[in-house]
Amino acid sequence: MPSPIRRVVTGKDARGKAVVLFDAPAANIHERKETGAGTTLLWVTDSSPAGFCHEGDAASRKVGVPPPPGGSIFRVVEFAPVKDIQSSYETRLQIMREIALAPEGPTRDHPRDPGMHRTSTVDYAVIMSGEIDMLLDDSEVHLTAGDVVVQQGTNHAWVNRADQPCKVAFILIDAKS
Repeated sequence: MPSPIRRVVTGKDARGKAVVLFDAPAANIHERKETGAGTTLLWVTDSSPAGFCHEGDAASRKVGVPPPPGGSIFRVVEFAPVKDIQSSYETRLQIMREIALAPEGPTRDHPRDPGMHRTSTVDYAVIMSGEIDMLLDDSEVHLTAGDVVVQQGTNHAWVNRADQPCKVAFILIDAKS
């Protein structure tokens, strides 16, 4: 399981006073042992500009990888070291297809990594801890804690070749292709 993430969410009470709505470990956690990735959903918006959510938990619902049309998603993904992933290339590729993620272009049927995919989003990624390689169509970039990536709807995959898990914060914003 991914390590717990404390989530503090503020809002306003009935009188308009700023208050803490949530201060606890985020509860919407999903683990896929076959891919070595565990995700913690922190917040979701349904539009831009976003509306404020003063009641309920916007992260308690089930969502896919991309945000709702016109919306955004904030999540943290913890990537296990690739050496710890027991499933085959074919199994991981099938899982990506089941969650409707695939690369575009000529590598669609035979991507260089089973995690290769593209979303119609602008993604802000912050490497929180550990290290990871971002694979692109014909290149890769090694990233370490503190590095930031702005990804604009490109084919990519994340591969942790290190010995420790890598935690990455992602904010995905729906975009026009």
